[in-house]
Amino acid sequence: MKTLLNLVPRPWLIQLSIWFRPLIKLYFKGNQFTDPIDGSSYRKFLPYGYQNLRQNALCPGTLSLERHRLLWLYLDRKTSFLTDSIRVLHVAPEQVFYKKFKSFSHWDYTTTDLHSPLADVKADICALPFEDNSYDLILCNHVLEHIPNDLKAMKELYRVLKPRGTAILQVPLEEDRENTFEDDSITDQQERTRIFGQYDHVRVYGQDYYNRLQKAGFKATPVDYIKEVTEGDIKRFALPTERIPVVTKK
Repeated sequence: MKTLLNLVPRPWLIQLSIWFRPLIKLYFKGNQFTDPIDGSSYRKFLPYGYQNLRQNALCPGTLSLERHRLLWLYLDRKTSFLTDSIRVLHVAPEQVFYKKFKSFSHWDYTTTDLHSPLADVKADICALPFEDNSYDLILCNHVLEHIPNDLKAMKELYRVLKPRGTAILQVPLEEDRENTFEDDSITDQQERTRIFGQYDHVRVYGQDYYNRLQKAGFKATPVDYIKEVTEGDIKRFALPTERIPVVTKK
């Protein structure tokens, strides 16, 4: 099994997990790791990564990655969003959250994306077909690094967010990089993968990501929730050390 998984391209690993999820879940059953999203436990998680293979990254059951589990813990432990009766917009909905959030009868939940089959509304993030001040909570994770005009996308998210509303806008962010790097002249896919992390990423965000969010109108706060999590939970849930970008509409 280990040899086979190492030969499988990373994007296809998620698709294979969807097809063979019951068998894979049974194979990895144990008590070493737990997914806080559904409480299921495993002897190990699956490896995942485009350039650098991360061990124990992908949960065999829910298909959650490290960032999904961290976000869930933050929403569950530090906010009331999961129990509030609110309007929620989910951009590019992740498989791991989709069924869970769809089952929330207390949420008015809408998904949107240009291509995803999980999207209720097919739309360009730079031209959202929603009225101003529509949503209490917006989830848009690992999307903006794909968008050439990310400022326009941010302004659209700001427009449809209600005053005092919250948006969580996770991106791959290099904390030791001061300024975001972009270079449209790099067109070779392998070179783009090497530099940007994936061939379809258009930038590598640095610490100035929060300044970019503020230019769109948001009040941006990097939430260092991982520092509030015990070492035991960090290991048990296989969590990343990244901060969570939480923004609000003034």
